[in-house]
Amino acid sequence: MDGSTRRFFDGILGAGAAFGLLGAGTLATGPRRVMLRRQWRPAYLDLESAGELARRAESLFSIYRSCRLCPRQCGADRLAGEKGVCQSVSRARVAAAHPHFGEEAPLVGRHGSGTIFFSRCNLLCAYCQNWEISHRGDGSFLSDEALGRLMLQLADLGCHNINLVTPTHCVPNIVRALRSAIPRGLRLPLVYNCGGYESLEAVRLLDGIVDIYLPDFKYTDGPTAAKYSSGAGDYPEVAAAAISEMHRQVGDLVVDEDGIALRGLMIRHLVLPRNLAGTGAFVHFVAHKLGPGTYVNLMSQYRPAWQAQRYPALSRRITREEYEQAVTWARQAGLTNVHLQG
Repeated sequence: MDGSTRRFFDGILGAGAAFGLLGAGTLATGPRRVMLRRQWRPAYLDLESAGELARRAESLFSIYRSCRLCPRQCGADRLAGEKGVCQSVSRARVAAAHPHFGEEAPLVGRHGSGTIFFSRCNLLCAYCQNWEISHRGDGSFLSDEALGRLMLQLADLGCHNINLVTPTHCVPNIVRALRSAIPRGLRLPLVYNCGGYESLEAVRLLDGIVDIYLPDFKYTDGPTAAKYSSGAGDYPEVAAAAISEMHRQVGDLVVDEDGIALRGLMIRHLVLPRNLAGTGAFVHFVAHKLGPGTYVNLMSQYRPAWQAQRYPALSRRITREEYEQAVTWARQAGLTNVHLQG
């Protein structure tokens, strides 16, 4: 960990506790928080009944006049057709939608996670594996009502949730779509599947709307984030604050009697070559800021995609030793709910 990273994490965590080695092997799994499915209902139903969801939708849509939906604060008037860093206007563009069986087990269950992939992105990583969607912008524009119908179609297919992939720049449209789907019977958890580069203002407006937050935590070093994610040098501070707010809203992961996620925070961390992601600092942050029972997916599937070959440090897959080191750091931090990959 370099000096700037250490100062940042020391500042938000304090002195912290010393790491304690737990020994080799699979990470221990703590007790699951379980709620009977019949006792659960999405919080957005209460907001809609109280008229609060309509107010939130209006507040979010007004941000399009001078966009600050993400930390880049570009100020584009998206209602007038101006485009900021994400190259988006005020209509949602969708690249794909289908039941997805490659997500985390608590999201997939037997019938899949109902994923909706939004085109464009506010982070624009050099190694993006979905660059055709995020950078090139493949997809079709949908009205908010059509987006709501798409949510209902995924529900009709038996999906366990509505998984909004890269939603940050489309949040106003998503909330309007949700309002159109509720009267027609939508009752599934909403999954906010994002890159972690979120504005606190927008996340706070999602309180009570989102049931499951699924953010990445990509970097713990600002210069690294700036180099590989289009100048987002404030990523570590921004992601830490946004994910802390997400945890405040929904807490640790809660599943039903079949192990299907109902509510809570699930964090993804992609291990990068040469520890570019700062995994040791990341697991320390999770353990001491959020709690050792926080669900973490420690991901090993990095491959050099998009423009990664331009950067020698990113031009190869991670080694077995690098992933094993990441697992050791998670174990030493005391994390007890970590999904490991081979």
